[in-house]
Amino acid sequence: MTDAPSIPPQAIPPQAGAGGIEQRKLRHIEACLRPDSQYAARDTGLREVPWPYRALPERDLKGVDLRADFLGRALSAPVLIGAMTGGADAAGRINRNLATAAQRLEIGMMLGSQRVMLERPQARASFLVREWAPDILLVGNLGGAQFLLGYDATHATRAVQEVGADALAIHVNPLQEALQAGGDTNWAGLTDRLAALVPTLPFPVILKEVGHGLDRRTVQAVASAGFAAMDVAGAGGTSWARVEQLVHHGQVRTPDLCDLGIPTAQALRDARLAAPGTPLIASGGIRTGLDAARALSLGAQVVAVARPLLEPALDSADAAEDWLRQFIHELRVALFVGGYAGLDDLRAGAGLSAGVPANGG
Repeated sequence: MTDAPSIPPQAIPPQAGAGGIEQRKLRHIEACLRPDSQYAARDTGLREVPWPYRALPERDLKGVDLRADFLGRALSAPVLIGAMTGGADAAGRINRNLATAAQRLEIGMMLGSQRVMLERPQARASFLVREWAPDILLVGNLGGAQFLLGYDATHATRAVQEVGADALAIHVNPLQEALQAGGDTNWAGLTDRLAALVPTLPFPVILKEVGHGLDRRTVQAVASAGFAAMDVAGAGGTSWARVEQLVHHGQVRTPDLCDLGIPTAQALRDARLAAPGTPLIASGGIRTGLDAARALSLGAQVVAVARPLLEPALDSADAAEDWLRQFIHELRVALFVGGYAGLDDLRAGAGLSAGVPANGG
């Protein structure tokens, strides 16, 4: 077994050892920290995306404009903290640290799956971050499969209203569910169900994968359903199929299946072709500011980062903020040496000024 950073003892509540949902959530966190939770045979494809270099950029680094609008909210940079966790005391601490960092930096944040919160009210506190981040763009999160198992607009509205979120992400994760003990594996009819549900909701709704990529056929199938944005969450970073096998078996038993997915760069290209008017979030293996710049050049309006923030967030809000500041600095430097004045200049240079709304809707 591969060694990995472990959760500090002080982060584990006393009742976690007794089993139950807190222990399961902690196991997910620990599995994500392991190197073998990452794709082994597939990468994001972002390294192959050309990036210009100008020896005379004719720009002032400090003047490179990273400001963005997404889902009607202003961001200081086109960055979201990606969906990670919730449901346990340690998860709540992580979320509070992340929210604090997001508030300080004026960026957005996506919550982990809130199903546990709706079904176990005692888990709600781990998702309540507005006290630490009153002004950020906050996105709630529910699993798409639940909408074939009795969830409806009432559940979606609760997930948003009970945490003070601005929008809701509906995540789709068939491979993870198929490899999870007791996973939800009947997905027949979900496309039609979401197409009927989304237009009835009074807030923006995002369709997101969890790290195996939105494929072109799926994007085409839901392009007219009314989603405010799509998070392609491509392959190349954390494989949640691997995470499930690490949690339940201590090892990856089916590495070939666990490495299935659409690489992030390909998912962005395909989604832009399949739904040219829909704003895109790039996530899945985004690890550096240059990764982010390349993803933005492929048509993403914002990027989302999750796993690299997990260990800093276990430490403190300051550690999470430091990581994000460095990431945003790298993005600014990438634009600077490419000769771009800011995001609008980048989009124009990449031929993205038409077809995809620059303001994310």
